[in-house]
Amino acid sequence: MTRLRIALAQLNPTVGDLEGNVAKILVAYDQAEAAGCDIVAFGELAITGYPPEDLVLKSGFVADNLAALGRVAARTGRCVAVVGYVASDRDLYNAAAVCVGGEVVGTYRKRVLPNYAVFDEARYFTPGDASDPYELYVIGGVKVGISICEDVWNPTGPLAEQAAGGAELNININGSPYHAAKVSERERMLATRAADASCALVYVNQICGQDELVFDGGSMVFDAGGTLTARAALLKEELLITDVEIDPVYRKRLLDPRGHRTDEPMRLVKISDAPIPHDDVLAGPIAAMPDLDAELYNAIVLGTGDYVRKNGFTDVVIGLSGGIDSTLVACIAVDALGADHVHGISMPSRYSSDHSKSDAADLARKLGIDFRTIAIEPAFTAYLEMTAEAFVGKPADLTEENLQSRIRGTTLMALSNKFGWMVLTTGNKSEMAVGYFTLYGDSVGGYAVIKDVLKTRVYDLCRYYNRRVGSEVISDSVINKPPSAELRPDQRDDQSLPPYDVLDPILRLYVEEDRTAAEIIELGHDEAIVRRVARLVDLNEYKRRQCPPGVRVSPKAFGKDRRLPITNGYRG
Repeated sequence: MTRLRIALAQLNPTVGDLEGNVAKILVAYDQAEAAGCDIVAFGELAITGYPPEDLVLKSGFVADNLAALGRVAARTGRCVAVVGYVASDRDLYNAAAVCVGGEVVGTYRKRVLPNYAVFDEARYFTPGDASDPYELYVIGGVKVGISICEDVWNPTGPLAEQAAGGAELNININGSPYHAAKVSERERMLATRAADASCALVYVNQICGQDELVFDGGSMVFDAGGTLTARAALLKEELLITDVEIDPVYRKRLLDPRGHRTDEPMRLVKISDAPIPHDDVLAGPIAAMPDLDAELYNAIVLGTGDYVRKNGFTDVVIGLSGGIDSTLVACIAVDALGADHVHGISMPSRYSSDHSKSDAADLARKLGIDFRTIAIEPAFTAYLEMTAEAFVGKPADLTEENLQSRIRGTTLMALSNKFGWMVLTTGNKSEMAVGYFTLYGDSVGGYAVIKDVLKTRVYDLCRYYNRRVGSEVISDSVINKPPSAELRPDQRDDQSLPPYDVLDPILRLYVEEDRTAAEIIELGHDEAIVRRVARLVDLNEYKRRQCPPGVRVSPKAFGKDRRLPITNGYRG
């Protein structure tokens, strides 16, 4: 049995910040080298940050990324570094460099390029193929293969082929984005791949918010039997150092009735015959996983904080209505940025209830955030007077309701301009889906924190928040009041929409699972409601296109995930 000491560098890169990413990589490398590691693995495209999108179409950016890789390689000593970068050789490749002794000694090119959901790697990269010989690296006497993210999801892909060619350990570097409940799915898949290939597997994932995407880390190690032996924390930067025991597995492979064989060329690159000796054994750790509410909440906090900070903002401003959505957004913002950097603005109109105004003030006091009241009644009255002649003979309707929302949006943007605060919008996925928001009103802002969270989950997260902090920061009056935009007397959401416990299951099927209205009706949902909801979702695509980005936490979010034409005659 051979034991290798391996570091899994679960870092938070910034797309395009080559200098900053190199600095993070080198700090982690030095720590791994000082700990006597044989190998340290970094995330997919760690040099550029993932996903770099159209940056890779700039030849200067690709050249700078290669120079940055050179700086990393030059700093390497005995510990082998596996580093993701963009390779250039008459085309572009999503690649991993194997660096040791001050130089790059090998390169692996990603073979399975995802081109679904939020991925469009076929737009940018050429896949490695059978014309590229597999290189197995002999590190500490162990034959080590390299793979990148999607490669390991393919059961007959590079991991199986490399193992059949003699690999005893595979280093799989990743930019695997988060969605709710994906963590357990990923772990089951990786355990199966390791066991099927009879090959120990090291999975390294980045952790960061990148525009709409959140990358959750959760880096893991599996032995050749598929048993989880180490796991890094979810949604936190970490350098996980663990010893990986490599058992002889050739006999199991020879007797395997599936008979894995490979015609792939295998080239051995010898780096070291023996692992670095250690008196101690580092086992694990296996970080505990949070429950689904905590996981979801923490992912939104990470995505929000990274988006705000990485785009050069320190403070945010939120329209605090006293409703459930703005309440949750305020709590998330405080956890993401700190109470001193969050500003809540109450903007009452003639239709705002006393309890909504007091609920907003009470929340601000409990969170310890800056709170101001700017009444919109003077502006609303001025608009009504200004348009009175143009609207003569027309009864009050949605126009006057939307005016109030647009005044509030303009007020928040004025504060943003004056003080340099980013506006966080507060609309949820249920409202976004059916167009229950005002374009250029409550939709304006820099980031839509809960745009991928259905309304029923908003309530779940508010209850979770109170459990998290151990007190009733979010009062029962907020959680239990009927949801309302308060843009006309005695208004309630259920006057315009089906109840959310009816609406949300239909939206899950129609939006996230791409079911047609007819299929949803066949599942037992009310036909009239389904037809109405589907029509609302389709008609409001134009409004969603004009909304800010927000954290993706479901299998299919509005934005990069769901790309339907605005001009669309299909009704299913």
